[in-house]
Amino acid sequence: MGQMIDGVWEPVDRKITAADGSFVRTASSFRGTIPVATPGRYHLYVSLACPWAHRTLIFRRLKGLEAAIGLSITHWLMAEQGWNFAPGEGVVPDPGGAAAMHEIYRRADPQFTGRVTVPVLWDNHTGSIVNNESAEIIRIFNAVGEGPDFCPEALRPEIDAINARVFEAVNNGVYRAGFATTQAAYDTAVAALFDTLDWLETLLSAQPWLCGDVLTEADWRLFPTLIRFDAVYVAHFKCNIRRLADYPALQAYTKRLYRMPGIAQTCDFDHIKRHYFQSHRHLNPGGIVPAGPVLDF
Repeated sequence: MGQMIDGVWEPVDRKITAADGSFVRTASSFRGTIPVATPGRYHLYVSLACPWAHRTLIFRRLKGLEAAIGLSITHWLMAEQGWNFAPGEGVVPDPGGAAAMHEIYRRADPQFTGRVTVPVLWDNHTGSIVNNESAEIIRIFNAVGEGPDFCPEALRPEIDAINARVFEAVNNGVYRAGFATTQAAYDTAVAALFDTLDWLETLLSAQPWLCGDVLTEADWRLFPTLIRFDAVYVAHFKCNIRRLADYPALQAYTKRLYRMPGIAQTCDFDHIKRHYFQSHRHLNPGGIVPAGPVLDF
């Protein structure tokens, strides 16, 4: 993936695993907010492959912000330049002409040190990054956009509790399994992942959404991981105790979310599969993209 050190791009990763071989996700660097979605002022950078960016793309659509907040989409292949805007199907270039996302981070902070990730919410007026934490960007969009409130105050404690478990064991759990460098770290991660998927299956067998009868942010935070599960995580990240297809309630739940207006258009399986199987050469040295599975959402 690479990173920046004092404003200089380094294409080689420094270590991202702990001493016990477990994957460590670094914290986001920019944590600002916006009072209102002033048309033309803000711009969103995403990858169609990335599940963290996917949730912000979904909220941009759900909250009617597509006209107000511009959009750039990176290439699916994350190679020596990290997330980049090389020409390709589905790529939407940076309006300022950047060739890669590390140039965007350098614009915001010429001495930036850290990982160059998506999503990024950019402020055209200040010429800087507002926020690069997906969980916060979707709450920003929920607050400034139109339509349903996906994080109502009365449900926030329940939403936050579900989010915490799902993030640790599922959203980040697939990476903890896939990027583990010891058997013990992998075993711990995959056990927590499937314990939580089993819990979600039980929960969704009795109610339509994670918080009962109300569709919330918690559902949309889970969805990007589920939509990638059988296509990528089962094989690529060794999350293969069960498939999503083996969970009737979770599978039906994923289909309901996928079929909501505009959501299918945010899901690009070509970008998703090519990114994971061809970018992570330490896991898949030949870069072979598997033909299957055949998915029908």
